[in-house]
Amino acid sequence: MKQLLNTLFVMTEGSYLHLESETVKVKLDGETRLQVPLHHLGGFVLFGNVMTSPFLLHKCAEDGRSVVLLDRNGRYRCRMVGKVGGNVLLRHQQHLTIADTGRQVAIVRNLVAGKLQNARQVLLRGQREAKDETDSSALRTAADLLGRSIERLPSATEIEFMRGLEGESARVYFDCFDRMMSQNREAFRMNGRSRRPPRDRINALLSFLYVLLLNDCISAAEGIGLDPQMGFLHVMRPGRPSLGLDLMEELRPILADRLALTLINLRQIAPDDFEERPGGAVYLNEKGRKAVVAAYQKRKQDEVQHPVLEQSVPLGLIPHAQARLLARHLRGDTETYTPFLYR
Repeated sequence: MKQLLNTLFVMTEGSYLHLESETVKVKLDGETRLQVPLHHLGGFVLFGNVMTSPFLLHKCAEDGRSVVLLDRNGRYRCRMVGKVGGNVLLRHQQHLTIADTGRQVAIVRNLVAGKLQNARQVLLRGQREAKDETDSSALRTAADLLGRSIERLPSATEIEFMRGLEGESARVYFDCFDRMMSQNREAFRMNGRSRRPPRDRINALLSFLYVLLLNDCISAAEGIGLDPQMGFLHVMRPGRPSLGLDLMEELRPILADRLALTLINLRQIAPDDFEERPGGAVYLNEKGRKAVVAAYQKRKQDEVQHPVLEQSVPLGLIPHAQARLLARHLRGDTETYTPFLYR
């Protein structure tokens, strides 16, 4: 298992990153604001107008560190990586599996099962913690509906059916998402899931966390040597990291959704950490983004017992563990792909 390294998030526009004697220095207006040994870093995420020296980019490419560019609101722009790693035979097996409907159906079934089971656990936890009987009843009902969806998966033989089941379950899940909020419920009320752009605070918070998680899942796929654009559950489109999105699905509830609820319920994120743009789009402001990134990095350090690996693993390494399990299945070393189920 690879070491869990820090990701350096730089959100102050006008910052300049360069490498000096194996130390990354971040300067603003000619003054050094931060310096970090390069070997402590696994990648960089840069927001808006942040510059890097060519030498640092070359070093990142040489060592396999990713550099991700987001706009100032946290929307994905591009990702810079070095030469393709891993064994070309693994990617060949990945492509062959996509052409084999039976094998693809089996992988999609387990991806969807993992997502629905983890989402159900979030609902059940919310139900246990709910102080209002109406909230508790609604969350229990939603959890039961997801449970029935899970029961339908073993007999499913069509990918489109499973995609539809996943979509309907997501609607049920998000319809009662704000019932799990104990603080600032009105300010964070969800008016349906909206993405591009997010139309309210909770959608803005979730979308931002999903970008961070997707970046980690793409890195995990690339690190194992898989093609991040060749997915199974998500339809392939030019430029779309379909496999990264696949790996993210089962991890959304535990690494993003639960964190969003914790930030709201502990008042670590507040209504004034957001700003509304012309046209009704809502985004985290700089203060809000910094708070969320710090919490996300901390959450990744939490350790959980991995049921397949049978060892304690930091949450931040779960995407890498799942990418490795998928690679083992694609090579024929295991009969099935086993999703990560959070307890």
